[in-house]
Amino acid sequence: MSSESDALRMIQEIEASLMARIPEHKLRPRLEPTRRAVELLGDPQKSYRVIHITGTNGKTSTSRIIERVLREHGLRTGRFTSPHLINLNERIALDGEPISNEILYEVFKDIEPVLDMVDKELLEQGESRLTFFEALAVLAFAAFADAPIDVLVLEVGMGGAWDSTNVADGDVAVFTPIDLDHQERLGQTIAEIATTKSGIIKSGAAVVSAVQSKEALDVLEKVSSEVGDTFRILGKDFTVTEYIESDLGITFSLDGLAGKYENLFMPLHGAYQAANAAVAIAAVEEFIGGASAPLSDMILRPALADVSSPGRLQVVSKSPRIVLDAAHNPHGALSLANALESSFGLPHVVGVVSILGEKDAEGILKHLETVMAEIIITKSTSVRANDTQSLAAIARNVFGEDRVSVEEDFRDALSLAEAKLPPTPNSTIVVTGTVSLIGDVLKFRQIQEDADV
Repeated sequence: MSSESDALRMIQEIEASLMARIPEHKLRPRLEPTRRAVELLGDPQKSYRVIHITGTNGKTSTSRIIERVLREHGLRTGRFTSPHLINLNERIALDGEPISNEILYEVFKDIEPVLDMVDKELLEQGESRLTFFEALAVLAFAAFADAPIDVLVLEVGMGGAWDSTNVADGDVAVFTPIDLDHQERLGQTIAEIATTKSGIIKSGAAVVSAVQSKEALDVLEKVSSEVGDTFRILGKDFTVTEYIESDLGITFSLDGLAGKYENLFMPLHGAYQAANAAVAIAAVEEFIGGASAPLSDMILRPALADVSSPGRLQVVSKSPRIVLDAAHNPHGALSLANALESSFGLPHVVGVVSILGEKDAEGILKHLETVMAEIIITKSTSVRANDTQSLAAIARNVFGEDRVSVEEDFRDALSLAEAKLPPTPNSTIVVTGTVSLIGDVLKFRQIQEDADV
C-alpha cells in the first residue's frame, strides 16, 4: 500500500507534467492531435457508451445528476467534468468518486510514451505539442477503459466540434442552456456558439436539450434533423410541472419523455437545478431503452436524493450562512440572482467576488447588483483573475461607491463580509464570480476543519 506521501508525489508529478503544457484557457481549436493519441492507444473511448454534454451553464450539475441515476441502475460509470474545485482527480470520477492518485498515476505512466510520441510528431509538423486539456482528455479516456466502465458521462471542456472530448461518439447529445461566453473562441453570436456546440451531435444520436433561445434552437434543430435521430427539448417534449423550494433542497414533478414523475426531491437549490434534473432524466430515458419506458421510481428517487453539485448554490455554513456559486458569466449570474430570490427569499446579501480578466465583468455585476446589498471585490489565486482595483472600478460604476469594498486576499474578504452582515436570521455571504474563487474558499475551509480536528 502506498503511503500518503507517495500518493501526493504521484499526483504532483502528473499535475506538473500537465501544467508544463499550454494551459487550459489557451486551448487550440483542433481535434486531430487528440484523435492521433487515442488511435495509438487503441481508441479507448470506443470501449464504453457515452452521454456527451455541452452548453454554457449547468453542464457539471447535469452531468452529475445523469451519472448518479445511471449508477443507481447498476451500471459502472465514469464522469469527466471540468474544471476542478480542489483536486485534479475530481475531473475523472469512477462510480461517482474521484479516481485515486495511484490508479491515475499508473494510467498516466502507461500513456506517457504515447503523449511524448504525439508531441514529437506535432513539433516536427510545426505545431505546438498536446495542450493541458488534450493530454488530460486522453488520460481520462484511458483511465475509463482500464476501469473498465459501462458508460461515460462526458462534459465538453469548451465548445463542442473541436473540443478534445469530441473524439468520442455520444449515444445521447445533451445541451444545457446556450448563451454568450468565450466569444473569442466560440463565436460572437449565440447562433455561432450553438453551431460550434452542435458538433457533438453524431450520426444517429438522440438529442436532449434544455430551453434555448430561438437562435440556438434553430441551429440545434437543423443539425439534429441532418445528423441525429431524435430531438427532445424541455418545455415541449418534457416539462417540469411543479416546483417547491425548502431549506433542504427542491421538490419537483416532471412529465418526462416516457413517464410522469411526482414529488422528486433533490438536495440542491434553485429552479435551474429542477430544469437540469429534467434534462438529465430525459437523457437517461433516451439512453436506457430509447425513451420507451419510464424510469423506475425505486431507482430515480434514491438517486436524486443523493445528488450533489459542489460550488453550485452550495451552502457551506449556516451561521453565518455562506453560499458558494460558480457563476462566471452573465447568464450564470442571472441564474444566481433568481435563485437568491426563489430559494433564499432575497436575504440581505454581502457578496465576495472575483472575476477572471477575460470575462464580461460588467454583465456579471449588473445581475448581482439587483440582489446584493454590498460587494467586496477580491482576487482568486488564478493567474487569470482580474486585479482588484480594475474590477472595483467596474463594480463602483454598477453598485455605486458606498456599496463596494476591496480586500486583496479572499480570506480577508470573507472576514470583512462576516463583519458587515447585519444580525438578521437570513443574512447571507455569497461567494461567486469564478470557479477558482470557489475552489480557494473550499480549500481554505478544508484546512480550517482539519486544524480543528
